[in-house]
Amino acid sequence: MSVKEMKRGANVTLTREIPDLRGVVLGVQFSAGLEHVLADNIVVAAILCRGDGDAVSERHFVYFNQLSSPDLSVQQLREVVGEDHDQIEVDLLAAPAEVTRIVIVMYVNEGTAVRRTLGRLKTCVIRVLNLDGNAELIRSENLAPALDLEMGLALGELYRHSGGWKFKVLGDGYANGVTALAADYGIRL
Repeated sequence: MSVKEMKRGANVTLTREIPDLRGVVLGVQFSAGLEHVLADNIVVAAILCRGDGDAVSERHFVYFNQLSSPDLSVQQLREVVGEDHDQIEVDLLAAPAEVTRIVIVMYVNEGTAVRRTLGRLKTCVIRVLNLDGNAELIRSENLAPALDLEMGLALGELYRHSGGWKFKVLGDGYANGVTALAADYGIRL
């Protein structure tokens, strides 16, 4: 499979194109230019969802304070390989049957970054890498130019389809950051 650059809303069937795909690494790259406070306060997370679109539970929100899902199928990597700022590893074979979607999101952590928005990003890309060997399979278009006052962003999602897994680039922004993101996926903060 050659690397595919995908636009917002596009999807690809991963396991049909790579039948022996057992896992992926979802990498997030971004540049905030000289906005170091913004860059230092961006959080990347994964939300494991049921068929109704809600998170399986609050423990299925994987981020810096909860580095893995309860079943360990989704884990935030402490050591990032390559140029990604954050990476999340997904064991596709270990994901529980009730998990139908794994959404990768990012948001501005409140505190010192108050009043900074993702609209200040120069670049923002999500990549899908093959867990076996880290070969890049998919790269999204630069999602940053469409951002303005958003404090949160759903970057992309892995989802089950016809017995396999697909990936879709989302690029959906949230003005109210993590609060709105969490509420959209049924998580109470």
